[in-house]
Amino acid sequence: MIAEAALQEDVDVIGLSILSGAHLELFPRVVRALKERGVDPKEILLFAGGIIPDEDIPVLKELGFREIFRPGASTQDIIEYVRRWAAERRAGVASEGEAKGAP
Repeated sequence: MIAEAALQEDVDVIGLSILSGAHLELFPRVVRALKERGVDPKEILLFAGGIIPDEDIPVLKELGFREIFRPGASTQDIIEYVRRWAAERRAGVASEGEAKGAP
């Protein structure tokens, strides 16, 4: 359902949070479903939150999750991260347009 909604809504950001410890089972399913629908996880911002052990973070980053927010992260921290990512993305798109000769 997450991947289908992401495709239908043409999302730029997906944040997943889980407290059960099933992140290594469920998060790869979401990434696989995104890819099956033609949504490239490298083209959107994927981030995760929840109770995620240190040793699982590299696995999630390898899947395409750019940031992992652990217990204690504030909503403000997450909002600022997403805003920074969006600003960098806009700047990158603008730079690409200038390189191609767009006005």
